[in-house]
Amino acid sequence: MLTPGMTHTETITVEAFMTAKTMKSGASDVFATPYMIAMMENVCLECVQPYLEPGMGTVGTAVNVSHSAPTPEGMEVRFDCELLEIDRRRLVFVVSAHDAHELIGQGTHERFIVDTEKHVSKAKAKLEG
Repeated sequence: MLTPGMTHTETITVEAFMTAKTMKSGASDVFATPYMIAMMENVCLECVQPYLEPGMGTVGTAVNVSHSAPTPEGMEVRFDCELLEIDRRRLVFVVSAHDAHELIGQGTHERFIVDTEKHVSKAKAKLEG
């Protein structure tokens, strides 16, 4: 059962494909903001997925985060989330990312609970015009 206050944590090690230079979001070989955001979304998804009915999933609908410090390749980054609010199918999380030295990113993320098959069908229908 989904309840406000639920938390989840995930940890990764920054690899070359996760850098700003490789992802074309910057010129430096440091952890890329787009990858940080993707991991923030993922930690929220993983927080609630085990509590959803079969065939249901969540999709990200809003992200409001800052990326405040660089992290080098080879360093671990920990992502934390807390489910703050449940409004029918809308879920609101607070998210953060820390490397071994400091907070590197934080903000909020919103997801909606969807029927996965219907969601994919709706997207594929766009190809048919």
